[in-house]
Amino acid sequence: MASSLRHEVLNLYKNLLYLGREYPKGADYFRSRLKAAFLKNKDVKDPEKIKQLIARGEFVIKELEALYFLRKYRAMKQRYYSDD
Repeated sequence: MASSLRHEVLNLYKNLLYLGREYPKGADYFRSRLKAAFLKNKDVKDPEKIKQLIARGEFVIKELEALYFLRKYRAMKQRYYSDD
């Protein structure tokens, strides 16, 4: 059981690290914050608490994706529509 949770946590970290490359404040800022967040919870042993933290991380992934789509939408809107 712990092995599968470890695998999920590593996948979450990799996905967040990948998404952080386009973060508005910069990839280095995002990477340092991500590392600090994961190190803060490194001693958690309870499987239920780990699952809650994974769910929170997946929520953050959805929020980042929404942020990026919104930024893309705004850029396209500026290109094709004038602000009259």
